[in-house]
Amino acid sequence: MTEGGRALGYRVLGRGFDYLLHLRPAEWPILAVHFLTGAALSVGLTGLLAPELRGTLVTGALAFVVGLNGGTLALNSAFDRDVGDIAYLRRPPPPPPGLALFGLGLMLLGLAVSLTLPRGFLLAYAACLVLSVLYSVPPFRLKAKAGADWLINLLGFGLLTPYAGWALTGRGPDPRGWIVLAGFALLFGALYPLTQLYQLAEDRQRGDRTLAVALGVDRSLGLSLLTAALAWAGFLLAAARSAWGDDGWMRWGALIVAGLAWALVLLPWWTRRASLLPAEHQAGMHRALGAWAITDLAVLFAWAR
Repeated sequence: MTEGGRALGYRVLGRGFDYLLHLRPAEWPILAVHFLTGAALSVGLTGLLAPELRGTLVTGALAFVVGLNGGTLALNSAFDRDVGDIAYLRRPPPPPPGLALFGLGLMLLGLAVSLTLPRGFLLAYAACLVLSVLYSVPPFRLKAKAGADWLINLLGFGLLTPYAGWALTGRGPDPRGWIVLAGFALLFGALYPLTQLYQLAEDRQRGDRTLAVALGVDRSLGLSLLTAALAWAGFLLAAARSAWGDDGWMRWGALIVAGLAWALVLLPWWTRRASLLPAEHQAGMHRALGAWAITDLAVLFAWAR
């Protein structure tokens, strides 16, 4: 958010604007696209505009993106008390009073809304809520347990987020769809260590043994390269099982372009890893987020038209 945007927010909401900042609205568009990618894989892009589905999709997306994800990030900030930049929020303000209850309240409000939506969506929402609490809140605080933090994010953001969007249509994934969702899970397994590399010093000072702290820069990037390769093996396997017509070469091309975007992020990062400063790791993370967005668009082009 720009300085002007922050100044306006504080003029309008006063210190209450701190609560909004800790929901990290800069992430909402990225999460919304990933969530709705699952819905589009179910009914197609044009199907998202069907009158009978439109209200359900808007309600479910608001519950998941703002209630669950925004609440999760606020809950996480309440216990982390970061002073340096964090994902989607530069110069985070000190956690305001009751931020943990505010975040949890939003998550529970979204859960109440999800009771009115298809059962598969409700189950995915409830599972993510439990994972979020286990991830952030003491005495569990699995984000400080190397490996557990990675697995929770792989399942929650990578797999269950697009699955929730798919389930919101009232349908379940077919076998090929499950392969695509597994590819997304593995791809977030590649992205997650990259979000921690620039925060190594702060995490160590706080005593959090995150995956990146446990592995170090070399092995963290090695894990990202491995899981990204496995993710693309999954996407290409799903493509090989798709009966595409004359435009199949364009669909394959979109997936290859997205794969090259990841290669352009990860391979230079790997070769320069020994000399990179925290700010350069942070810049690399933002490039990886761009590659993630390209992947969502490529998957939509390949399977949801």
